[in-house]
Amino acid sequence: MPLIKVQISIPSPGQETTQALLKTLSSKLASHLGKPESYVMTMLEAGITMTFGGTLEPVCYVEIKSVGTMNPSQTKAMSLDFCTEINKKLQIPSNRIYIEFADAKGAMWGWNGSTFG
Repeated sequence: MPLIKVQISIPSPGQETTQALLKTLSSKLASHLGKPESYVMTMLEAGITMTFGGTLEPVCYVEIKSVGTMNPSQTKAMSLDFCTEINKKLQIPSNRIYIEFADAKGAMWGWNGSTFG
């Protein structure tokens, strides 16, 4: 049930770029976490009004949630990988990207009429 939610302050980059980015992030998240991609959800919200460092320059906020425990080496590797990918696809500087990692208890995440715990 890994989830990666990307919110950007820039307008939508278009359907082709959006779909390519989300597919890449899905594959990478599954790989980093060692979970089947069939459980990964990705989403992109564009045009969100945000500031970073007191400016309105392009900025990105990413949430990564997963049932289980992400360790510091995983989160560090994911931060580098996802910042690089977002910068490459959307031209948002890595130093204007925040990523929040959150472990979820299985009982607190529902799917298919049940939960993971």
